[in-house]
Amino acid sequence: MHQTSGSNLEVKRLIKIPALVTLAVTLMRLGGELLHGPRLLFNSASGGAGALVGIVWLAPIFGVYFALKLVTAGHGPESPRRAVGLVFLGIAVVFVFSFAGSRLHLQQHFRERLIYLCMVVVAAALVAAPGWLALFRTLLAYAYAARIPVAILAFFALWRDWGTHYDALPPDLPEGMSLLAKYAWLGLLPQLIFWVATTILAGMLFGSLAAAIARAARHS
Repeated sequence: MHQTSGSNLEVKRLIKIPALVTLAVTLMRLGGELLHGPRLLFNSASGGAGALVGIVWLAPIFGVYFALKLVTAGHGPESPRRAVGLVFLGIAVVFVFSFAGSRLHLQQHFRERLIYLCMVVVAAALVAAPGWLALFRTLLAYAYAARIPVAILAFFALWRDWGTHYDALPPDLPEGMSLLAKYAWLGLLPQLIFWVATTILAGMLFGSLAAAIARAARHS
């Protein structure tokens, strides 16, 4: 089983159903918040605070799905152990630099905290990428398919003040910001950078572990 670029694999076909499922969950989450559903399922606080209905939980599931599909198609990692190791190295990057940022007081305010965290998770995803480029590229495509609709919803939520977690303002957001400025900081930057990189990292972790387990099972 050799790693390839995945250029011959129809990535759009591979992510089509997961993207539709993710869109359905996004709309379910929006409806639940607008209808003031249980906070355990549809938390409208800033960031969503771990609500059970949310697309963040789909990243590990689809990471495994994509991994097994890629392996079956002959686009598995050259070394599943190396793929897993690089993902854990990426996760270590997140912990080390998050701790360092806290100690150096680089994350005291919302905007600087968001920029710093975006850089950290993007760096972590890039560290993990060489372990399995085909999975990385598939997850990148899926992550944007998942997050672009959320970014669009965030604009309308902020514009019309829907009272959902899509337009909930963090307490340390500077006052007096325009709609477009709020959207840039609360809609575009988090959704199209932070959450994309986080989706990739989570998907690669569970996907690489699934590939390693599958290979071990075949050789047992």
